[in-house]
Amino acid sequence: MKRKRNIYIMYAIALLQGMVFYGPIATLYRQAQGVSVLQITIIESISLALCLLLEFPWGVLADKIGYRKTMIICNLLYFISKIVFWQASGFAMFLLERILISIVISGLSGVDTALLYLSCNQDDERKRESQQVFGVYNSLQEAGLLIAAFVFSVAVKDNYELSALLTVVSYGIAALCSFGIVTVEGRREDSADTQEAFSFSGIFSFLRQTLKDKSLLLFLVGVALFNETHQIITVFLNQLQYVKCGLSDAAIGYIYILVTIAGLCGFLSSKLTERIGAARTAAVLFAAAAMSCAVLAFTANPLCSVLGMLILRVSFSLLQPLQTEMQNRRITTSNRATALSINAVILDSVGIGTNLVFGALAEYSLAGALLFGVLLCAVGGILYLRNTSK
Repeated sequence: MKRKRNIYIMYAIALLQGMVFYGPIATLYRQAQGVSVLQITIIESISLALCLLLEFPWGVLADKIGYRKTMIICNLLYFISKIVFWQASGFAMFLLERILISIVISGLSGVDTALLYLSCNQDDERKRESQQVFGVYNSLQEAGLLIAAFVFSVAVKDNYELSALLTVVSYGIAALCSFGIVTVEGRREDSADTQEAFSFSGIFSFLRQTLKDKSLLLFLVGVALFNETHQIITVFLNQLQYVKCGLSDAAIGYIYILVTIAGLCGFLSSKLTERIGAARTAAVLFAAAAMSCAVLAFTANPLCSVLGMLILRVSFSLLQPLQTEMQNRRITTSNRATALSINAVILDSVGIGTNLVFGALAEYSLAGALLFGVLLCAVGGILYLRNTSK
């Protein structure tokens, strides 16, 4: 019962934190407050760099103090970051908001999925159930976005300040939900592994083990290239694409709803994998993402643009549970959050560079930035498929 309770609470948190009411106009919101697209990507890169520095210490700390306490601390900081965003104006304040989010993301990284993974059924059933749970978890985040986008389009519209305030409320409720999480078995705070992780020799042992695993490294790079392409295009460049097509803020909001609905397909990831296999699933999704970026780069047609965004979002939503399950499956240490944090460091390292390139290209040519997405998806797919664990 305790395990199931955790899963349901995490589902509620995912739904609430998905309710980013300013999501449909995230870039336009920042631009209205005096921040350029290049500055936005610079802030994102700084944020990723900070995540990189904090990932490993946070992972070790989470294994020491427990996943429950980590979730509570991070979700409270998440709530505070949304208050800062609500009051932000100019580069400095939005940078402060991202710094707070970097602390949160690095703290939650690996902890939320580890908590869900350990809350699933044990032994032979865990693998299949965990991918299903990850799929539902990701889909509920999309459902939160959907609710927020609907409210934005129907009620908020061009009231940017109200969209930020409503986001503050949803994140505040999510922070309160964190207190209902219970400690799960499958880890020991006083275990030899945990004590070793806190020693310098333990830290370097973790790092050496990961860095020597060439297959894992290249697999993570492939994942990172795909994830960052999806993040930059569907969160920031999408609005620029829609504006290029002559669409209004209200229309952008309705399109955001449609794209968010498409993202709810994550729960189908396990069924797709069972049907055609993990390798074929990944190959199809990487190819589809690359194709969507190409479509977006060469069109100013609203319908084609929406279709491209839909394909990119669906591809990401279906691949996310699969790659999350694969990362967790490879972990043998009891310090699961620590190991996942090392993975996240690699993902963030790749993202720092790609974000800056995306921003610089977008300032010069939106089509150039989208073509860069094609390249990243193609290279990412090759690395992912060549280095996937059997």
